[in-house]
Amino acid sequence: MASAAVRAQVAAKWQESFNRLNRNEPGISGLLAFSEAWTLAIEFLKPRDLSDPAPQKQYDLNKVRAAFGVVGECRRLPVMMEVFLEDMRKSQHLITREVEAYMTLYEVKVPAPLQFVVSLNSSSQSNSDPEAIRSLVYRLVEWYSAWKPTADLGPTMISAYTLAFQTHIFSVLPPSFARGIKALVSATLQRTVSQSQDPQDRLLWQAFDTLSLIDRYETLIASIGYEFIESYVEETCARKWSEPMLATLRAWMIDKIVPWMLYPFARGATNADEAKTMMQGVGSRFDFHMHKTLCNLRTKEIFDIIVDFPESAGALQDLKECLARVDQRADLVQALRQANNKRLLHPGADTKDILTHYVSTIKCLRIVDPPGVLLFKVADPTRRYLRDRPDTIRCIVASLVGDGESGDSLVDENDPILPLQQPEMENYSDPEWNPEPIDAGPDFRASKSSDVISTIVSIYDTKDLFVKELQVLLAQRLLAVKDGNFDRERRNVEILKIRFGEAALQVCEVMLRDMTDSRRIDQHVQSQKVSSMHPTIISRHFWPALESSDMVMPGQFQILQEQYAQEFSIFKPDKVLRWLPHLGRVHLQLELEDRTLEADVPPLEAAFIELFSEKDVWTVDELVLRSGSINRNAAVKALATWVDMHVLKEDSEGVFRLLSVAEGPTPGSRPQAPKPAEAGELPPVMSVQQQQAEQMKMYWKFIEGMLTNLGSLPLDRIQSMLKFAPGYDRTVEQLGSFMEAARREGLVNIKDGMWRLGK
Repeated sequence: MASAAVRAQVAAKWQESFNRLNRNEPGISGLLAFSEAWTLAIEFLKPRDLSDPAPQKQYDLNKVRAAFGVVGECRRLPVMMEVFLEDMRKSQHLITREVEAYMTLYEVKVPAPLQFVVSLNSSSQSNSDPEAIRSLVYRLVEWYSAWKPTADLGPTMISAYTLAFQTHIFSVLPPSFARGIKALVSATLQRTVSQSQDPQDRLLWQAFDTLSLIDRYETLIASIGYEFIESYVEETCARKWSEPMLATLRAWMIDKIVPWMLYPFARGATNADEAKTMMQGVGSRFDFHMHKTLCNLRTKEIFDIIVDFPESAGALQDLKECLARVDQRADLVQALRQANNKRLLHPGADTKDILTHYVSTIKCLRIVDPPGVLLFKVADPTRRYLRDRPDTIRCIVASLVGDGESGDSLVDENDPILPLQQPEMENYSDPEWNPEPIDAGPDFRASKSSDVISTIVSIYDTKDLFVKELQVLLAQRLLAVKDGNFDRERRNVEILKIRFGEAALQVCEVMLRDMTDSRRIDQHVQSQKVSSMHPTIISRHFWPALESSDMVMPGQFQILQEQYAQEFSIFKPDKVLRWLPHLGRVHLQLELEDRTLEADVPPLEAAFIELFSEKDVWTVDELVLRSGSINRNAAVKALATWVDMHVLKEDSEGVFRLLSVAEGPTPGSRPQAPKPAEAGELPPVMSVQQQQAEQMKMYWKFIEGMLTNLGSLPLDRIQSMLKFAPGYDRTVEQLGSFMEAARREGLVNIKDGMWRLGK
């Protein structure tokens, strides 16, 4: 029963197939017609060898279409497609052979005798090599078109054929083929940019599209555009900072790059809107790469851009816009910090140059990043380095009180004068409050101040150091004034009152008043008894400490001091003058036997020449003893002044004789007067560091007593105990510096953070 059913089912199927192939025609006439159609179709589709010189068989296309129709009616097209693909697979060696031949031509090595010539004429080589690739591409299109089934067979069979053909092509192309494609595509870009397009370029891109090479090498094609953009940006924008360049680059991209992009990335577009839609993604990537390239270039140049500010404002605007598009803020911070460490933050750089660059950095990074995150990250090493430099405060203060004529002031004259800004706590109820930027560190605090001076002063934890240095510098400037005009200093004090507050500048007001009172007192004394001495009288408790000296003025100078002091005591009976004879200048007229000369010299030189009025020969030791045990080197230097003027002569080492009658080869020549003090030379007022060092010496006894009675102590314990000492106001960092200096002198030792007395 079962076998009978199977036989019946097979018979039914056979009859159904026969009827389909016979197409319900009488007898087997339909089957014979199908066989003829099948044979014709298979023969027509069979891949042929294009290199075969034999003439190609000609077919009647109407009969071929009719044959395809018969096969289709019999529903045998899928089988015919399998047979065709199998025939194509068997013929693929023909394409492989041609690919190898063309690639061998492309990869052929240059003969040794021609290598030198080729190296000199590389352009001709680059133009000839890719032609083999171009020919190969066109040849592959010929193979593809020759083997391609007719459209009458439908898209399914054509898609299967295209996939099989391309799969084989991509499997046999060597890696060097990509290099040739890159050369060809680069040439099309060069011609498009130079507006000398070759009509063959369109054919080449069509061939690429036919073989799906554009999809396969899309990344390579895009990289060619990227490299061209990089080269153009580097060539046109390097070290050109005065004007923004982004607008020019965008116009260049639209005018030069976009027309080339239409070939690979907008193929098949029928209108401009469709092309724009198709290129939206790749166009955005190209625009991003242009911003990234310019950002990399400006990041590389950032140190010199800051040096060139404000002439480089255009580059900063570009950098700001690029950073908004390209997330390379960390790279900018790293590049600038590395450049600062290499070119700025080292002992060979002048403190004034470091401060000037720091101010420019503040201004530049506020343009690039108004919230100040970049400035906060870049400035930290610079601020720490400046804080450790001993002359930083003096440089800042000198700029604050400068007259602006030297052109090296840290402050722009056009900037408003503002009080020092103190850090503010965040007010979350402020309607204009914004959260901190996402890349801000935990210690970052947004600064609302645009005042550069406030930013510089904030390098230190307190403004007291600046106020003390201001007092020192003002004292030096006031004592250096010769004409009695203190308008500039008075104006500076008024400006500094705005910045630091009136309370901090009270001592400076006293110093200015002392200078005015000194002139008034001198005028009164001169009215009572005319004197050739015009001293500057200051209030000792309100002025910074002046460098002390044991010098004593001899002879007539001492008499002039006593006479002036006597008249002063009559005018100010409650005051006593304490002379500082080593400060100031003395104008002398020397009358010798054969000549008279004038000289403007420091007091020590005047004192020495006065002693030579007592006797003609003195030793250095005698002069030092008579002048108050001054420094021997200073004495030799003072005597050298008179030797240069041919007033004294050193007969032997340390023995000097007065030349009452000039000696030398030209006794009639006029003696050379000593050079006056340089304009920038200021009186020897003790600096803040010197004052602090002297004051710390007062507390050494306290420290010595602690370490003697309590043994080893840590620095913070010494600091806490010193706070009970009268007038102690030093920070633990200043105490640490003092202890380190004492260690170098062998007074103390340190081990594991514990200080103890030295042995």
